[in-house]
Amino acid sequence: MLQYYAAGARFAKWRAVLKIGPNEPSQLAINENANGLARYAIICQENGLVPIVEPEILVDGSHDIDRCADVTERVLASCYKALNDHKVLLEGTLLKPNMVTPGSDAKKVSPTVIAEYTVRALQRTMPPAVPAVVFLSGGQSEEEATVNLDAMNKLKTKKPWSLSFSFGRALQQSTLKAWSGKEENLEKAQTAFLKRCKANSEATLGTYSGDAGKGEGVSESLHVKDYKY
Repeated sequence: MLQYYAAGARFAKWRAVLKIGPNEPSQLAINENANGLARYAIICQENGLVPIVEPEILVDGSHDIDRCADVTERVLASCYKALNDHKVLLEGTLLKPNMVTPGSDAKKVSPTVIAEYTVRALQRTMPPAVPAVVFLSGGQSEEEATVNLDAMNKLKTKKPWSLSFSFGRALQQSTLKAWSGKEENLEKAQTAFLKRCKANSEATLGTYSGDAGKGEGVSESLHVKDYKY
């Protein structure tokens, strides 16, 4: 990784994917993924890079939010044990997890419920030494991801870390639709992108008013069932 540091890189990201099923994920799968993430993290730090640790539990399935919470807590607990075992400096890391939500084929719940379950999972497993959680959007629509993040930051409870975003698809969808690959739409696309960035910036403070909730692609689900990476 030294060549990447020399080229200007100061952080890296590694994603480990787990799926919820009748007998999934096994504890062995959880532990092996945690050890892989921890080994990557210490290699990053030994070469001057900040590791973004990304254990993602896919939203695919009909499981309820309680099942997702149980798996998320087991995964995060295993990750932080592995990170400590590998002597990773937690203050020099970021966590990029899924939000705790029902499965894609299950009944939806309110943003407040998602916020409560997600923050509780972090409280039970994540050391306060870690400076920030930068959530993935996990196939949520742009607006869902923003509203759920905002609900977390509105919660009046112990949150010793910054709760922020590292969305990919949930920043890009409306921008790409506005652009449509046409040069004449460049300014329109920039406006759409800035609108989403501002909305998520406000969500990190718990001050989002929902004023960015309209527009093409904003409320469109970004989940792709059984997507193969």
